[in-house]
Amino acid sequence: MRISQLSRSESVVRFRLEGRLTQQTSSELDGALAADLGAGRAVLLELGGVTFADAAGVERLHALRAAGCVLAGCSGYLAELLRGEAAPAARRTATAADTGLLARLRHGDEAAFAELVEHNTARLLAVAKRLLRNEDEARDAVQEAFLSAFKALPTFHGESKLSTWLHRITVNAALMRLRSRKHRAEQPIEDLLPRFDEDGAWADPAADGVAASHELLEQRETRVLVRRCIDQLPEAYRTILLLRDIEDLDTGEAAERLGITPNAVKIRLHRARQALKTLLERTMPDSPVSADAHVA
Repeated sequence: MRISQLSRSESVVRFRLEGRLTQQTSSELDGALAADLGAGRAVLLELGGVTFADAAGVERLHALRAAGCVLAGCSGYLAELLRGEAAPAARRTATAADTGLLARLRHGDEAAFAELVEHNTARLLAVAKRLLRNEDEARDAVQEAFLSAFKALPTFHGESKLSTWLHRITVNAALMRLRSRKHRAEQPIEDLLPRFDEDGAWADPAADGVAASHELLEQRETRVLVRRCIDQLPEAYRTILLLRDIEDLDTGEAAERLGITPNAVKIRLHRARQALKTLLERTMPDSPVSADAHVA
């Protein structure tokens, strides 16, 4: 395993990790990042060169993320590993807590309903606001989601975490509101896609590297800019990018929510990422956000 420092400033330091991340090598990674994390610096760890990670290595990445480290440039293989929970013990604790709360909810415990709303409202409101771009509509969508969840409690048997179930209901409520909106004029996405020359080659070679939007949003110094650029995308592409890259729905889930085919989801997502990259490069052409850092 190799750890390289790519850049450093007073507030941000970037590292690149290459090779195999295992139980034997994860302590070396901790040692390389500990001082900067302890000093409160923003640490960006690029993982494009990681060829293998065992369970202990993945758990170490989860721990670093929890400590404030930004993980970027994952391969599709590593991204899938990182989609899981941080640790078995955390999974068991969450499941036990969900089971207890669900039992109280089924018995009409008013304190349980208050606990559910208090612990989830802020997160769900953020989800709805990302999709709807309107705080009043977002609040209405979250209220509708809680009402739908309360009505659906008899049919919920704990197949997923309560928070995951509520997230899914909130996304559905926000998407229903999007569908009911009147169509407004938008910039054609073709204006933002890569161009080709007469021989079929990229007219803009840099356009081949498309960054995933959740990685860009994790970079603190560019977060506001990225959100503004996402908001400039045509509605259909903005929505699919948010569902896949930000809300972490898989292709099948996104297709089901939108009533389109999985292949259509893949095509729209790829075009949305290309268009977002174009918007970012027009705004700040020298920024590292336009580097090739794709997460499948």
